[in-house]
Amino acid sequence: MSKRIITPLAAAGLLALAPAFAQPGQANLDDRFLHDAAAGGMMEVELGHLAMERAASADVKAFGQRMIMDHGRANQQLTQIATSKGMTLAMTLPPGMQQMRDRLARLSGTEFDRMYVQHMIEDHKKDVSEFEKQAEKGTDPSLRTFAQQTLPTLREHLMLAESLSGKQAAQKR
Repeated sequence: MSKRIITPLAAAGLLALAPAFAQPGQANLDDRFLHDAAAGGMMEVELGHLAMERAASADVKAFGQRMIMDHGRANQQLTQIATSKGMTLAMTLPPGMQQMRDRLARLSGTEFDRMYVQHMIEDHKKDVSEFEKQAEKGTDPSLRTFAQQTLPTLREHLMLAESLSGKQAAQKR
């Protein structure tokens, strides 16, 4: 008789622990978002500086300045969130991002403008998607709020980059 009581109790105990076992996986997703968003923001700032130096178009330079300001501010918020969690964010770009930065650094003028704007479109599409996921499914309240508050700015960046691309295409005609 005691086996019948222990078995259901043991099963109930394991079921009660299941959410605790699921949390580290989600926490790892939250941590990955934090690190990826910080690296992406650092990249946007670096490329914004390149745009200020290498772009031919005043509009592309202004866009680069906007990236420096907006992503710089977001990076400060992410650093505060990471610090509150006892985490340290990387201070250098991951290798793939560094390669893209180096590729763009070798360009100038209208060639830079075209490649930079195309990269901004692709990158901001990816960012919007990732931030939407975090805003909807993230379990860390501070990261979820950060994603929700940052999404409108990222969507605006995407719209601006697409507009710049359209201007570039019209100038080629």
